Amino acid sequence: MLNAVEVRVLGALVEKEMATPEYYPLTLNALVNACNQKSNRDPAVSYDEDTVADAIDSLRERGLAAVITGAGMRVPKFRETLSEKLNLGRRELAILCELMVRGPQTVGELKDRAGRLHSFSDIDEVESVLQHLMVWQPEPLAVRLPRQPGTKEPRTAQLLSGPPVIGPTAAAEVETPRAGRLAELEAEVRELRAEVRALGEKLEKFRAQFE
Repeated sequence: MLNAVEVRVLGALVEKEMATPEYYPLTLNALVNACNQKSNRDPAVSYDEDTVADAIDSLRERGLAAVITGAGMRVPKFRETLSEKLNLGRRELAILCELMVRGPQTVGELKDRAGRLHSFSDIDEVESVLQHLMVWQPEPLAVRLPRQPGTKEPRTAQLLSGPPVIGPTAAAEVETPRAGRLAELEAEVRELRAEVRALGEKLEKFRAQFE
């Protein structure tokens, strides 16, 4: 199970390998910039070199990243080994990368965004890849999340950092309108009761005129 920094670092390495292979592998400085870039990232972060270096060390211990050194290289460079360790194809790697750097997404969002890493023919192909990732062996790499209130499509999340934590937002979005409606009904009942009492008093006064 990876933490958020490790997921971002690993996702950035995969992205740069697929999108800009001419500048890959990455120096530590380039990797920091890749993690912190403003586009194609959610959430936005601002990691320093020590934070990224610690994440790289952890990924290397897990066999998910490697360092490259040699004659003629002024500084070490880093590359991902996720695809090798998990035997991922280019389609699966592209989708998993998008989930790592941009969080849970719908099939349509993944079709549009992952297209810069791999050309998908249609949404059905993306869905097929997602289904493949959700039953990956020995452990699933993705999971379909419950559809959020007010949205038309469910989203899919990566599982490299463990099961996603679904906060109380969804419940709050459902319960808040109900609570508001309940308050309105209670107010209406109070008003109706007051009107009934007022009508009762008028009726008693009307009857008193004939007694």
